[in-house]
Amino acid sequence: MTAKQHASKHHGRGGFERALEKVARSVTAWTGSTSAFGLSFSIVLVWLLTGPVFHYSDTWQLVINTGTTIITFLMVFLIQRSQNKDSLALHLKLNELVAAMRGASNRLIDVEALSEQELRALHTHYETLARMAKQDLDRLCSHSVEEAEHRHRRKAVASKREHEQEEAQTGSGTKEA
Repeated sequence: MTAKQHASKHHGRGGFERALEKVARSVTAWTGSTSAFGLSFSIVLVWLLTGPVFHYSDTWQLVINTGTTIITFLMVFLIQRSQNKDSLALHLKLNELVAAMRGASNRLIDVEALSEQELRALHTHYETLARMAKQDLDRLCSHSVEEAEHRHRRKAVASKREHEQEEAQTGSGTKEA
Protein backbone atom coordinates (compact mmCIF):
# COMPACT_ATOMS: atom_id res chain seq x y z
CA MET A 1 0.00 0.00 0.00
CA THR A 2 1.39 3.42 -0.99
CA ALA A 3 1.69 6.27 1.47
CA LYS A 4 -1.07 8.13 -0.37
CA GLN A 5 -3.42 5.15 -0.16
CA HIS A 6 -2.56 4.68 3.51
CA ALA A 7 -3.20 8.37 4.24
CA SER A 8 -6.57 8.39 2.51
CA LYS A 9 -7.56 5.11 4.20
CA HIS A 10 -6.34 6.48 7.53
CA HIS A 11 -8.61 9.49 7.23
CA GLY A 12 -11.64 7.28 6.62
CA ARG A 13 -12.28 8.40 3.07
CA GLY A 14 -13.95 5.68 1.07
CA GLY A 15 -13.92 5.26 -2.68
CA PHE A 16 -17.38 6.77 -2.97
CA GLU A 17 -16.36 9.91 -1.09
CA ARG A 18 -13.22 10.29 -3.22
CA ALA A 19 -15.29 9.85 -6.39
CA LEU A 20 -17.79 12.49 -5.22
CA GLU A 21 -14.96 14.88 -4.40
CA LYS A 22 -13.41 14.37 -7.83
CA VAL A 23 -16.77 14.95 -9.56
CA ALA A 24 -17.48 18.02 -7.40
CA ARG A 25 -14.05 19.47 -8.20
CA SER A 26 -14.57 18.88 -11.93
CA VAL A 27 -18.10 20.30 -11.96
CA THR A 28 -17.00 23.33 -9.93
CA ALA A 29 -14.18 24.01 -12.37
CA TRP A 30 -16.43 23.56 -15.40
CA THR A 31 -19.38 25.63 -14.11
CA GLY A 32 -17.05 28.58 -13.62
CA SER A 33 -15.97 28.45 -17.24
CA THR A 34 -17.02 30.52 -20.23
CA SER A 35 -18.39 27.45 -22.00
CA ALA A 36 -20.72 26.70 -19.04
CA PHE A 37 -22.04 30.26 -19.15
CA GLY A 38 -22.46 29.99 -22.92
CA LEU A 39 -24.38 26.73 -22.59
CA SER A 40 -26.65 28.19 -19.89
CA PHE A 41 -27.29 31.29 -21.96
CA SER A 42 -28.06 29.13 -25.00
CA ILE A 43 -30.55 27.01 -23.07
CA VAL A 44 -32.40 30.10 -21.87
CA LEU A 45 -32.35 31.57 -25.38
CA VAL A 46 -33.76 28.35 -26.90
CA TRP A 47 -36.42 28.28 -24.19
CA LEU A 48 -37.39 31.89 -24.95
CA LEU A 49 -37.52 31.25 -28.69
CA THR A 50 -39.75 28.20 -28.22
CA GLY A 51 -42.27 30.21 -26.22
CA PRO A 52 -44.44 31.09 -29.24
CA VAL A 53 -44.30 27.49 -30.48
CA PHE A 54 -45.74 26.23 -27.18
CA HIS A 55 -48.06 29.26 -26.85
CA TYR A 56 -46.29 30.26 -23.63
CA SER A 57 -48.08 27.41 -21.89
CA ASP A 58 -47.81 26.45 -18.25
CA THR A 59 -45.79 23.38 -19.27
CA TRP A 60 -43.38 25.60 -21.21
CA GLN A 61 -42.88 27.77 -18.10
CA LEU A 62 -42.65 24.72 -15.84
CA VAL A 63 -39.76 23.31 -17.88
CA ILE A 64 -37.47 26.30 -17.25
CA ASN A 65 -38.65 26.77 -13.65
CA THR A 66 -38.01 23.13 -12.77
CA GLY A 67 -34.67 22.99 -14.56
CA THR A 68 -33.32 26.16 -13.01
CA THR A 69 -34.60 25.22 -9.54
CA ILE A 70 -32.88 21.83 -9.63
CA ILE A 71 -29.62 23.27 -10.93
CA THR A 72 -29.69 26.12 -8.41
CA PHE A 73 -30.40 23.70 -5.55
CA LEU A 74 -27.44 21.50 -6.47
CA MET A 75 -25.12 24.43 -7.18
CA VAL A 76 -25.71 25.97 -3.75
CA PHE A 77 -24.22 22.89 -2.11
CA LEU A 78 -21.46 22.57 -4.66
CA ILE A 79 -20.44 26.21 -4.26
CA GLN A 80 -20.57 25.98 -0.45
CA ARG A 81 -18.40 22.86 -0.55
CA SER A 82 -15.89 24.60 -2.77
CA GLN A 83 -15.83 27.70 -0.56
CA ASN A 84 -15.41 25.61 2.59
CA LYS A 85 -12.45 23.77 1.12
CA ASP A 86 -10.84 26.95 -0.24
CA SER A 87 -11.39 28.72 3.07
CA LEU A 88 -9.84 25.85 5.02
CA ALA A 89 -6.84 25.74 2.70
CA LEU A 90 -6.37 29.51 3.02
CA HIS A 91 -6.61 29.32 6.82
CA LEU A 92 -4.01 26.57 6.90
CA LYS A 93 -1.63 28.58 4.72
CA LEU A 94 -2.06 31.67 6.87
CA ASN A 95 -1.65 29.63 10.06
CA GLU A 96 1.62 28.28 8.69
CA LEU A 97 2.84 31.81 7.96
CA VAL A 98 1.87 33.05 11.41
CA ALA A 99 3.45 30.05 13.10
CA ALA A 100 6.66 30.43 11.09
CA MET A 101 7.13 34.18 11.61
CA ARG A 102 9.23 35.23 14.55
CA GLY A 103 7.44 37.80 16.64
CA ALA A 104 4.00 37.06 15.18
CA SER A 105 1.15 36.60 17.62
CA ASN A 106 0.40 32.88 17.89
CA ARG A 107 -3.07 33.72 19.16
CA LEU A 108 -3.98 34.21 15.50
CA ILE A 109 -3.51 30.54 14.74
CA ASP A 110 -6.99 29.04 14.64
CA VAL A 111 -8.54 32.50 14.99
CA GLU A 112 -11.62 31.27 13.11
CA ALA A 113 -12.53 29.23 16.21
CA LEU A 114 -12.92 32.37 18.34
CA SER A 115 -16.33 33.72 19.28
CA GLU A 116 -17.64 36.91 17.67
CA GLN A 117 -16.96 38.79 20.90
CA GLU A 118 -13.35 37.56 20.96
CA LEU A 119 -12.94 38.49 17.28
CA ARG A 120 -14.25 42.01 17.98
CA ALA A 121 -11.78 42.38 20.87
CA LEU A 122 -8.93 41.24 18.63
CA HIS A 123 -10.15 43.65 15.93
CA THR A 124 -9.92 46.45 18.49
CA HIS A 125 -6.31 45.48 19.18
CA TYR A 126 -5.52 45.68 15.47
CA GLU A 127 -7.16 49.07 15.25
CA THR A 128 -4.76 50.09 18.01
CA LEU A 129 -1.86 48.73 15.96
CA ALA A 130 -3.07 50.72 12.96
CA ARG A 131 -3.11 53.90 15.05
CA MET A 132 0.38 53.09 16.36
CA ALA A 133 1.65 52.58 12.81
CA LYS A 134 0.19 55.91 11.69
CA GLN A 135 1.94 57.71 14.57
CA ASP A 136 5.24 55.95 13.99
CA LEU A 137 7.90 57.92 12.16
CA ASP A 138 9.42 54.67 10.87
CA ARG A 139 6.74 53.37 8.46
CA LEU A 140 8.50 50.01 8.23
CA CYS A 141 8.38 49.42 11.98
CA SER A 142 6.20 46.46 12.93
CA HIS A 143 4.07 46.13 16.04
CA SER A 144 2.40 43.15 17.66
CA VAL A 145 -0.83 42.93 19.65
CA GLU A 146 1.22 42.08 22.72
CA GLU A 147 3.37 45.18 22.22
CA ALA A 148 0.24 47.30 21.94
CA GLU A 149 -1.11 45.80 25.17
CA HIS A 150 2.22 46.35 26.93
CA ARG A 151 2.37 49.97 25.78
CA HIS A 152 -1.24 50.46 26.86
CA ARG A 153 -0.48 49.09 30.35
CA ARG A 154 2.61 51.32 30.63
CA LYS A 155 0.60 54.36 29.57
CA ALA A 156 -2.22 53.47 31.97
CA VAL A 157 0.24 53.15 34.88
CA ALA A 158 1.96 56.43 33.94
CA SER A 159 -1.39 58.17 33.60
CA LYS A 160 -2.50 56.87 37.00
CA ARG A 161 0.75 58.11 38.58
CA GLU A 162 0.32 61.55 37.00
CA HIS A 163 -3.26 61.70 38.24
CA GLU A 164 -2.17 60.70 41.77
CA GLN A 165 0.60 63.33 41.71
CA GLU A 166 -1.86 66.00 40.59
CA GLU A 167 -4.25 65.01 43.36
CA ALA A 168 -1.42 65.05 45.90
CA GLN A 169 -0.31 68.51 44.75
CA THR A 170 -3.87 69.82 44.74
CA GLY A 171 -4.55 68.22 48.14
CA SER A 172 -1.36 69.58 49.71
CA GLY A 173 -2.03 73.05 48.24
CA THR A 174 -5.48 73.04 49.82
CA LYS A 175 -4.11 71.96 53.19
CA GLU A 176 -1.50 74.74 53.25
CA ALA A 177 -4.09 77.43 52.59
